[in-house]
Amino acid sequence: MPVNPDLVGRAFAPTVPYLVGREKVREFARAVFATDPQHTDPAAARALGYADVIAPPTFAMVVQDLTLQQLLAEPDSGIALERTIHAEQRFRYTRPIVAGDELTAQLSITGVRAVGKGAMVTSEAEIRDAAAAHVVTATSILLIGGDE
Repeated sequence: MPVNPDLVGRAFAPTVPYLVGREKVREFARAVFATDPQHTDPAAARALGYADVIAPPTFAMVVQDLTLQQLLAEPDSGIALERTIHAEQRFRYTRPIVAGDELTAQLSITGVRAVGKGAMVTSEAEIRDAAAAHVVTATSILLIGGDE
């Protein structure tokens, strides 16, 4: 089945809240070699005006992944994980993610473009805190290979 072009404009239900933990931020920082102390040391983060450690910018992908799982589970999407490559990722921040944040994300599909026998699917996940304030928009482009 080819990728469904009717995905464009589809918005998914908000995810369940994700509580950002200090140790998760530290683990992620180590994994991506983010060595600045504000990612691991609460005192360094507080010196910058934050309540706790600050997540590296790409940490938003952890929350966005919850939304991409919704997309992949859509029976009419035409997207097969085994033919999918994560081609591009961008983030637009209002403020950093901080340990203690409770984040909810909502995915919308902003584009489907045919590429040979496959397609490129562009999605945006709006990530908000518990007060519904914007934190970050995570944009992904998935490259979906066509049927053999």
